[in-house]
Amino acid sequence: MALVALSLLLPVQSNAQRVGVKTNLLIDATASPNLGVELGLANKLTLDVSGNLNLWDWPGLDNMKWKHWVVQPELRYWTCQRFAGHFFAVHGVVGQFNFGNFHFFGRPIPDNFKFFGTDFSLLSKYRYEGWAFGGGLGYGYAIPLSKHWNMEFELGVGAIYSISDSFECDVCNRTVDTGIKNLRPALTKAAFNFVYLF
Repeated sequence: MALVALSLLLPVQSNAQRVGVKTNLLIDATASPNLGVELGLANKLTLDVSGNLNLWDWPGLDNMKWKHWVVQPELRYWTCQRFAGHFFAVHGVVGQFNFGNFHFFGRPIPDNFKFFGTDFSLLSKYRYEGWAFGGGLGYGYAIPLSKHWNMEFELGVGAIYSISDSFECDVCNRTVDTGIKNLRPALTKAAFNFVYLF
């Protein structure tokens, strides 16, 4: 939020956009409010900082947990000019999580449902609480819709390191394991952003 306030104080050039404020619709779809701010550093260079937060309880869903916060700084190089066309990026990610008892439409995640080496079916059987950080490389494309509005797509891959504890169930909290450490390749960014430029 401080970045948003700071960006409002920066002078805006009349011939080029200097600041973008955005929301990622893919993250919105997970019921996690998110906000990003992108600052123009040079003609082809921007700094993007985004974050999301989910502190909701899910009453009626058997105490499912999907609580987390994530912050993701990213340096972008635009091939033509900032806020339009192709860009390449390097980003970091840091966050804290409390996931567990996860079900889709009342059913557990199918056994051995794996993506990038992670068995997501375990989220239906256990609760995991801990920290994660990592980074990756991204590619994206921004489509100007008008003078002040953009639509933006991005995918990033890299690695995530996590440290967590696991619990047998999210109600009784019987500890299964502590200090679980994982380093895995990961989809580190997936974005479909609507951006307001000024």
